[in-house]
Amino acid sequence: MKNIPNLVKLKLPFLIAGFASFLLSVYLYFVADNTTAGIFVGLWVPSIHSLGTLMLTGQDVPEEVAV
Repeated sequence: MKNIPNLVKLKLPFLIAGFASFLLSVYLYFVADNTTAGIFVGLWVPSIHSLGTLMLTGQDVPEEVAV
């Protein structure tokens, strides 16, 4: 893991969580025949990736906020 860039190390947990959520939703939908739960868990994927983007995006917050 020494050769992996730091940015990739930060993104990796979110990518793994999103992929695991996708696999779980496919399992629930097709194998367990629980379509409602499969769709619900499938909606987690964009939520997890959005959370990762939100947490990893650096934004400068101005010191003084104009009202």
